[in-house]
Amino acid sequence: MNRSPHNIGRRFFLKNGLIGAAGLAASSALPASLTAGQQAFKAPGPLAKEAGLITRQLGKTGVTLPIVSMGVMNSNNENLIKAALDAGMVHLDTAHGYQRGTNEVAIGSVLKGRPRDSYFLATKVQGEPRDRQTGNFSPETTGENWLERFNLSLQRLGLEYVDIIYLHNVMTREAVLFEPLMKALESVKKAGKARFIGVTSHSNEHDVIRAALEGKIYDVVLTGYNFRKTNLAELDAAIAEAARAGVGIVAMKTMAGGFWDRARTEPINVKAALKWALSNPNITTAIPGMTSFDQLELNKQVMTDFKLTDQERTDLKLGQPQAGGGLYCQGCNECAGQCPKNLPVPSLMRGYMYAYGYRNLGEAYDLVSSLGVSENPCGDCSSCAVRCAMGFDVRERASALARLQSAPSEFFG
Repeated sequence: MNRSPHNIGRRFFLKNGLIGAAGLAASSALPASLTAGQQAFKAPGPLAKEAGLITRQLGKTGVTLPIVSMGVMNSNNENLIKAALDAGMVHLDTAHGYQRGTNEVAIGSVLKGRPRDSYFLATKVQGEPRDRQTGNFSPETTGENWLERFNLSLQRLGLEYVDIIYLHNVMTREAVLFEPLMKALESVKKAGKARFIGVTSHSNEHDVIRAALEGKIYDVVLTGYNFRKTNLAELDAAIAEAARAGVGIVAMKTMAGGFWDRARTEPINVKAALKWALSNPNITTAIPGMTSFDQLELNKQVMTDFKLTDQERTDLKLGQPQAGGGLYCQGCNECAGQCPKNLPVPSLMRGYMYAYGYRNLGEAYDLVSSLGVSENPCGDCSSCAVRCAMGFDVRERASALARLQSAPSEFFG
């Protein structure tokens, strides 16, 4: 029998979904419709161990996952998604807005007919509207609107429930604890449409994590985490607090923009970057985005060995300053409020990273189009008053991103 990592995905969950007395006790508190799934999806089991896959517990959820999962954000290649599942990347991460909803549709097509206990699926839904400067939700934001989008996600996926539902892309304590959306999240879990509740953040992550602990309803936090973060001391401390409290931590943005330069002549060693992130034992799994089989092969190697080599440490330029700041926006928000025209600079810098680092033009287009900025937002400024902590040329980047709006939206999917 071939038991290579390529073939264990479904079998190790079907044959080895073991659960002990503690897990049974935990599952009894869940809605009846989820109890069977909770029991079946307990841990990868012996076959995963035979294949050498490294696994970790997701907080106190009772679930164990391989340390590398698949971020499906940029991929609608169903064969690639199937290959990731068959390699043991049984945790798939998507969102309501990815590829304008077609990402969830593609995943649903792949999952159709697969046993529900053979994969672990997370999706994300943003709360809208909100203040683009502060990130806080407006009084018009309702749980009903959020629930409508979530139910559409279930429909696209063809599922009765997801394993994790995230309140997506929040950056403040106030947003994490926004009562109408917290109630909506709790109602989804109570109705059996989600097993676990989470929150995601691209910026101010340490405060978001601590707010999630304060809220007491969140089981998981999906956080930006990579070797270029400038708030690592605070972020690591908050992650450790979450681990002690039993809140699972999933890492995203591990590749830190993908390239050191806009011309994409200096790629970041993304395999090394992924290893670096997983060296934090309080992170259960990471969700690197994959759009090619070459990327999948690199990430599969990390599933069995995340020890950094000396050369990989050198490749990451750890501790070295980077001219021009690279492409990764920290989301530190130090630039917020500096622009005399009140441009949403943090969001513009993140969109620039999507466009020039990840080549995700659809996501970049949708983001900049939602911000209400002109196609030439900096045209009447002779100089830029904004000073980026990473050294970005904010005026140049904002202008380059805003120009995307001049192209027809259908060009971007």
